Amino acid sequence: MHFEAEGKDGPMSYDFLVETYETERMKVVSVWSEFRDEDLPMRPRRGDPRGRSVHEQMVHQCVSENLWFISMLGIDVSAPPLPATETRLEFMKRYAEDSGKRLAALRAKDDFWWESETKFFDVQRSRPWVMVRRIAHTAHHRGQQMAMLRMLGRDLHSNYGPTADTGGLMQNHAPTIYGYSSLSELFDGEAAGGAKTPLPGAAGKAATERPDKY
Repeated sequence: MHFEAEGKDGPMSYDFLVETYETERMKVVSVWSEFRDEDLPMRPRRGDPRGRSVHEQMVHQCVSENLWFISMLGIDVSAPPLPATETRLEFMKRYAEDSGKRLAALRAKDDFWWESETKFFDVQRSRPWVMVRRIAHTAHHRGQQMAMLRMLGRDLHSNYGPTADTGGLMQNHAPTIYGYSSLSELFDGEAAGGAKTPLPGAAGKAATERPDKY
């Protein structure tokens, strides 16, 4: 999936945060598309409730982001954070729709709004500070989900750059290969049972900088 943010007229001081949120929301949906419906109950360690299941991670992303935006940034998309039917595809659609509305609201904010403070739990913080923490929160949980994909033996398309399935390490000239080129293509492809870009694999090359150590 192409993760470059779209530009807009009249650049502002905090456009970089809006653009980062735009790419992050697309990365979330992209990672969710790598799972299968039968993966949703799986946990990092079977029978250990301390590690969230794939399903619980999706619930947490939708509910947590909704609460943060309403309570800390004053952006309410007036929609239920969870899908009526909690399948993989419906989670993806729900999150994509709601995060798209949040993105539109962020694009409309001026520097005065960004430079004002808001309440972050029990302390006052600037809105850029809150937004950075939100993005980091999302990336943290997405990393956990990508680790789960490896535990489940699933292939991984690019999310930030090359993976072991797209060719290995950057220094080996491995390409960045997204599953889909856009969200619309993703939803069409997944609704039809999956139509991701084929992956070449690493062709026997190690996916670590120090293969002799392991």
